[in-house]
Amino acid sequence: MQVLLDYLIGHPTYTIPLWKRCIDVLAASILILLLSPLFLIIAILIKLESPGPIIYRAKRVGQGYRTFDFYKFRSMRPNADQLLKGLKHLNQYEQQQPAEKADDVNYEDHILLLQDDGFIGEGAFLHQKAQKDGNTFVKIENDPRITRIGHFIRNTSIDELPQLFNVLLGDMSLVGNRPLPLYEAEKLTQDEWVARFAAPAGITGLWQVTERGKADVSEDGRKKLDIEYAHRYSLWLDLWILWRTLPAAIQKVQV
Repeated sequence: MQVLLDYLIGHPTYTIPLWKRCIDVLAASILILLLSPLFLIIAILIKLESPGPIIYRAKRVGQGYRTFDFYKFRSMRPNADQLLKGLKHLNQYEQQQPAEKADDVNYEDHILLLQDDGFIGEGAFLHQKAQKDGNTFVKIENDPRITRIGHFIRNTSIDELPQLFNVLLGDMSLVGNRPLPLYEAEKLTQDEWVARFAAPAGITGLWQVTERGKADVSEDGRKKLDIEYAHRYSLWLDLWILWRTLPAAIQKVQV
């Protein structure tokens, strides 16, 4: 709650701690230099398979609700965003949330809100909004929007490598909470979830090394891990997460 209040009142600038920033710049510079031949090969393969840009660039929301340009190797077809609406029923997070029956909802409608067509109870309004907004995160198994080279670079996490440039620019850190698309971040302004934005945005994080890839991970479970990292992050926790990330990345490349 305090993060949101501070942001609304004073628009403070949340900064990455100096120790974290030094590690980020040094590590990202070395990795970009070492991986530059791989960057070139992946760029050629992407361009040969389908038309469109090599780098996927989109707006993301990171620490302190700051918006920035987020970079990845393009792994989807050029019209992937338009195709998403027709694939909503395949979202694993949505399938985990059973629809509530109207009779089971305990409304507290003593507070009335004014709408264009009259008054509505606050509880009913919040329930309608939740039903309309749907789930925050999107995860589709065997996503048909992904290209052949896209499957490979996603399974090996190579598609994430251009985010090293985001790290150099200071938009992200090596370790943190994943930056969210605008429509996802918009839904995480409630008191219980807003704390996740107190942590730097990161390439890898607590969720990736503990729950990623598990089919039964819930949306709320992912949010709670983000908040836990925001409250606990330190040099030692970051080193532990990086230690857990490296074996997983190497194993994926060998597959």
